Amino acid sequence: MMGKLSLLVVEGNSAEGRARSIASGSVAAGDGYAAVLRQLAPAAAIDICYPADPGANLPGIEGLAAYDGIAITGSALNIYDGGPTIAPQVALIRDAFAAGTPIFGSCWGLQLATVAAGGVVRGNPRGREIGVARKITVLEAGRDHPLLAGRPPVFDALCVHLDEVAERPDGMTVLAANDHSAVQVAEIRRGNTVFWGVQYHPEYGFGDVAAVFRRYADRLEADGFFRNSGDAAHMIGLYDALAERPDPRLGWQLGIGADILVPENRFRELINWLFRLVMPTRAARGRS
Repeated sequence: MMGKLSLLVVEGNSAEGRARSIASGSVAAGDGYAAVLRQLAPAAAIDICYPADPGANLPGIEGLAAYDGIAITGSALNIYDGGPTIAPQVALIRDAFAAGTPIFGSCWGLQLATVAAGGVVRGNPRGREIGVARKITVLEAGRDHPLLAGRPPVFDALCVHLDEVAERPDGMTVLAANDHSAVQVAEIRRGNTVFWGVQYHPEYGFGDVAAVFRRYADRLEADGFFRNSGDAAHMIGLYDALAERPDPRLGWQLGIGADILVPENRFRELINWLFRLVMPTRAARGRS
């Protein structure tokens, strides 16, 4: 089967969550993810599906198998809450595991794949990790893994998450961790399907993080991340300024270096997924 690269983005948020993202100055997670994938693979055809929406028309196993890759966004949902916004997402990813199509997940995407594969996710007892995930350390299993090709042994990444993998499913290999979360990067293999996932957000830009701080400013102040609204405004201003101009002098104020300031470094895991997993699998399926 010939033709252009075909990718599916699975939007993890409900319509309400997407509206909150837009109101805070960002875009819906699925739209943002698709934009990054188009930047990395300009010729790709990209669809977005919305499994948290009532009555969503979702692809089954055959439909998922027709794609060359499936990417799962982050989400403001907590998977252990269950209910009609979450159960269809778990079912969709179980079907994706049966389809043989390479999968990638950021944050919620890692958590969703973990539960779909039989693992458990919980609220992190250390609380929220937000802004930058510090000192993500490549473990022995990740040192020669293609997902982390080009990453140094220790690196930082943009992030926002409250939850973490608590019980690993069969077939999961943990590739990197930090002091906040024991599973920062992982692979899950089920049958013929390979999932690569990260607890951070390689698809994020600085404007996305600024929007997160705007969205959660009151909660973050109550949790002690900010002393007052002035602290929050200062942090948001720094991230907005970096979105306009990724100047290392601005990055210095946040302790942000080249692993985040340089887009190619920030997108590293998505680049590796596309060119070291999706494209080889596509070729093995006789599609290129």
